[in-house]
Parts: sequence; C-alpha cells; structure tokens
Amino acid sequence: MKSFVKIAAIGAILGLAACARPAQDMQVQDPYAGGAGAGTVGSSALPGTAEYFKANVGDTVLFAVDQSTLSPDARTVLANQAGWLNQNQAFSAVVEGHADEQGTREYNIALGARRANSVQEYLISQGVAPGRLRTVSYGKERPLAICSTEDCYSKNRRAVTVVSPGAGM
Repeated sequence: MKSFVKIAAIGAILGLAACARPAQDMQVQDPYAGGAGAGTVGSSALPGTAEYFKANVGDTVLFAVDQSTLSPDARTVLANQAGWLNQNQAFSAVVEGHADEQGTREYNIALGARRANSVQEYLISQGVAPGRLRTVSYGKERPLAICSTEDCYSKNRRAVTVVSPGAGM
C-alpha cells in the first residue's frame, strides 16, 4: 500500500510539472489576437485563404441609419469581394446582416435581413453563383460594441461576408 501511495504522489508531481509555464523561448499564439479572426490575419496571409479575404479584401460594409441601400464605398468593397470569390471558386460565403441597438428586436432582425440580402444581390450581380451564398440576420444581437454615441452605433450597422472553404452550401 505504501508503494502505491508513493507512485501516486510521484504521478501527481509529474502531472503538475506538465502544467508549468512554457519555456521562455516558446511562443504561444493567441488565435483571437488582433480581432475576431485567427492570429494569422495580416500581410502574411496567403491570397487564397479566408484570412487573406478578411485582411486584404475586406469583409464588412456599413450602412446608414435604417437603410439597406449600398453606398458607393460599400459597392467598392463588394466588387472586391466578388472578384475574390470569383477567383476562389472553392469558397462559399455567409452574409451576416447586423443593426445597431436602437429599435425593437423584430425591427432590427428584419433590417439585418434586408442588409444581408442587398449584399447577396450585389455579389450575384457581379457573377458569384447564388448557390455559394447564404444570408443570416443577427439584428442587434451581435454588436461590435455596446454604444451610446452615434459614432459607435454606426459601426454596428453593417453586413459581414464570412467566407469558408466548401462551395455550395
């Protein structure tokens, strides 16, 4: 019995040692560093990857208050998205519609859906196959920030195109 206790104690010590901090020269990468995506987002991302799409093409377009019409800036971003999607046929996309926190939940879900549909229709008009696109509305349920100023609210009035491998959904 005493040898069993000794073995258990040694096992516990070795188990705790395995939980020790990593060596100082060992780098631990936070997959969420720098935003909502993987830590590889940035200039080192490869052109045919979702990380490249987000960092270099742009995944977000903004809208005016209570609007789902595309601004000239939004059309420029979406034209770039369409070009990337047309060159990377192995990817499909989900267009997420969002609204700011003002208004009722029901109104904002409908507004988010209209925004997502505007983006989807524009991408289709630029040659992206409809079967590669899907829309979802989050309304005011997923804000980038909790707000009390107009500048902050404007960041939540958006549509986000999320690409992933796997054409056709």
